[in-house]
Amino acid sequence: MSELVLDRLRKEYGSFVAVDDVSLHVREGELVALLGPSGCGKTTTLRMIAGFIEPTAGRITIGGRDVTWDPPYRRDTGMVFQSYALFPHMTVAQNVAFGLEMRKVPRAEAETRVRRALDLVRLGHLADRLPRQLSGGQQQRVALARALVVNPGVFLLDEPLSNLDAKLRLEVRVEIRELQKRLGLTTVFVTHDQEEALTLADRLVVLDHGVVQQVGTPEELYEAPANLFVAGFIGRSNVLRGRVVERGRFVTEAGLALAVPTDGFEPGAAALALRPERITVIPGAAGNGVSGRVALVTYLGAATEYRVTLDGGESLTASMATPRPGDPLKRVGAGDVVTLTWPAETCRLLAPDRGAPTDEGGS
Repeated sequence: MSELVLDRLRKEYGSFVAVDDVSLHVREGELVALLGPSGCGKTTTLRMIAGFIEPTAGRITIGGRDVTWDPPYRRDTGMVFQSYALFPHMTVAQNVAFGLEMRKVPRAEAETRVRRALDLVRLGHLADRLPRQLSGGQQQRVALARALVVNPGVFLLDEPLSNLDAKLRLEVRVEIRELQKRLGLTTVFVTHDQEEALTLADRLVVLDHGVVQQVGTPEELYEAPANLFVAGFIGRSNVLRGRVVERGRFVTEAGLALAVPTDGFEPGAAALALRPERITVIPGAAGNGVSGRVALVTYLGAATEYRVTLDGGESLTASMATPRPGDPLKRVGAGDVVTLTWPAETCRLLAPDRGAPTDEGGS
């Protein structure tokens, strides 16, 4: 395993900038997820690391060695593609051995390494099968074995779970994380799925329009997003726009006054982000809190969501554990008056840029 360093990496296609001065240090044995919407530059960044795309500017080092202009086979990387990219006419064992043949590894050593790689992904008994004789999950594990067999210093995965159904995606996700931990692989994982990123990664890199928006642990990005884009992309957030009027006091555009932490914010325009699961719904009009009428109740199994229109016209979405029979909340439906409460410290004030789509109040 090796550390990976990206230094001001940039990729231009004519006047279009796909990746804009991305710098990142991936430590040995760390799994970092590149996360963002389609077109944000995450796959382009991964392909520059792998050597399939040449950067316009910047530098890539693996294990301290500058590989910026090296061809893929000299980069000490193993890559798993979204489409698996298996050769249909080759057996499982032949597919896994392909990278070793390109590196001119002696046959006896290659056979040993192929067996070891297939055992790692629990496919040793299918070594003689063709790809078409395998399930989607098995094909994905063959692709993993093919990348692992070359003993890569850096392991690269480009949305490897997107072609699997929900159940298989969860199973393979767990397998990837267990393999990565057991082998101590330095790994870069590209995904647009925030749940995958939150559950798999040691750190997340959120990209938008080729620019890094924030880097941090899943908890850091969820609890302390740097801007509205991150707040809306990592999890879901209610957003209320307004102004900080004095220390500890925020007033929404509709005139709702709220007590919030305002450290670092001078009086002026701001946006308040509030996670739906931080809000408690109380049936009826209570003395403390914000009142409104339920616009929509959505049953989600373990959780139930309540879309509430506040008295000033703004809206908030609350997510709570589904109430049990006998709980007064069980009888709450559209049109009913409720009170919403939340701890002031769970509010996050952010600069009032437009950012990513969120559960916006009053918009």
